[in-house]
Amino acid sequence: MSTSIQEHCYERKAAVSTGITLIIMALAAFFSYSYIHGKLVVPGDASTTFNQITASYGLFKAEILGWVIILISDVVVSWGLYIFLKPIRKNLSLLGACLRLTYSSLLGIAILNLLNVMLLTGNSDQALLPIEQTQALMLLCLEAFERIWSVGLIVFGAHLLIVGYVALKSNRIPKTISILVLLAAVGYIVIHLCKTFLSPYDALITVLQMVFAIPMVAGELGLGIWMLIKGGTQSQRA
Repeated sequence: MSTSIQEHCYERKAAVSTGITLIIMALAAFFSYSYIHGKLVVPGDASTTFNQITASYGLFKAEILGWVIILISDVVVSWGLYIFLKPIRKNLSLLGACLRLTYSSLLGIAILNLLNVMLLTGNSDQALLPIEQTQALMLLCLEAFERIWSVGLIVFGAHLLIVGYVALKSNRIPKTISILVLLAAVGYIVIHLCKTFLSPYDALITVLQMVFAIPMVAGELGLGIWMLIKGGTQSQRA
């Protein structure tokens, strides 16, 4: 009985930690990517992007800090979801955690390209290369960030696919949340497979992003809010 109570408390702590971290991560993602990255980076326009980053250098460094917070949060969530879902399907939960850690590794590699951009734009007055070459190299690093992160999001989608499936097998986690997570998983996988291998078809990618926008936002965030409020308050065994 004592062991069961301890496991129950451990699951609750994991649920609360995961819920809080997912909310922090969602806020950091909106700040770093939707607000700063979308504001400073003009796809295909090296000169404008370079000038905007150098003019808002502190803001760009804040974006990188946000990505680091996201990276750390992903590691915490990997642990939290594994602990929380382990009583339902242990092996699948472990596989899901490994996939998320793989995604985190790819995200870390992508962030290194943003650090290169920071170095290129932070010393523009003392650049060793002509300004046109510096701008072209900066744009290449930004594109590398996008491409590597996009490949990582395919792996992230596979992680969500497992999380959604395991959650669906539970008799405690709401089915609506489980289905949203599964739809989000399909969205991430399909959209970023298209971005990686069908990049000329921008119209198709835009349509897919519109179709999967709601589950991609509500799926994991909804799971995080539910885990924060209700997760671990009852037995999570299927």
